[in-house]
Amino acid sequence: MFFELNGSSINEIDSLPSGGGSLFAGYVSVEELEKIYTQLGFSETTVECCRVAAGGFRSGVEIHDRYTFTELRIISADRKHDDCVSLYITKNLFLAVDVADNDGSIKQRFLSAVRRYPAASVTLEKLIFAFFDTILSGDVKTLEDTVTKLTDLEELLFEDGADDSFPKELLGIKKDLLRQHNYYEQILDITEAIEENENDIFTEENLIYISNISKKVERLREDSDSCKNTVEHLQSAYTSRLDAKLNSTMKTLTVLTSIFFPLTIIVGWYGMNFESMPEFKWRFGYLFVILLSIAISLIMILIGKKKKW
Repeated sequence: MFFELNGSSINEIDSLPSGGGSLFAGYVSVEELEKIYTQLGFSETTVECCRVAAGGFRSGVEIHDRYTFTELRIISADRKHDDCVSLYITKNLFLAVDVADNDGSIKQRFLSAVRRYPAASVTLEKLIFAFFDTILSGDVKTLEDTVTKLTDLEELLFEDGADDSFPKELLGIKKDLLRQHNYYEQILDITEAIEENENDIFTEENLIYISNISKKVERLREDSDSCKNTVEHLQSAYTSRLDAKLNSTMKTLTVLTSIFFPLTIIVGWYGMNFESMPEFKWRFGYLFVILLSIAISLIMILIGKKKKW
């Protein structure tokens, strides 16, 4: 589908005209792109990129004389899959190519961006701003939910309620935050390339809209990095808590060992069974050993309390 933004109205059209001074926007499939890319002067190598979804977030930006091309991998709202769309930008055209729009959400966001501004005031830079802004619209709430979840986990940890699933949950959150960081870095690469305006597609006075997107993405990236740091602190705190529990257990075992070790010596001593040991023939030998063991245990307990073991 294509739209003509001619200054007075926004009209859906069947195909792009060969000329004209209007601003155009389009959302097409890869198959549709293959039919029109030569007419638009796009390189075959860029079309080849559109045939396969990007495997990573840092796909790069290609600056050509007449247009700018990039492939954008987008984290879906449900975080269960990634969408992918390629972008062609010329002086009077903003073209999005559906590479892997799994649920049709990118198409809806594109349509929302096209209709965001009145036809009389829309520019290429505003159109790009609106598209990226709709893509990022839910990210603030997502990060707020992540902060809330991390706060709950922190409270759970300090209430000593963290179980064996705690580190796995932290690892899952950290993994999502790393993906978000790479996602924002990708968008920053694109907006920085647009702001440099090497092929003189954009007007200087309207590049402020691209700059605003860059600032928003930088704030989102900083927030995601802050959450990632919180996760790392919680991981360290959890490890420290485990170490503290282990130390407490070892301390208890050490104290018990200190109390009963003298008894082990006594048992070993009288277990030698030499005939010349007088206690074997003493009437009160058995009672003596019992009382001696109790006395030594009490003494060791008193020593432990005095030393605050």
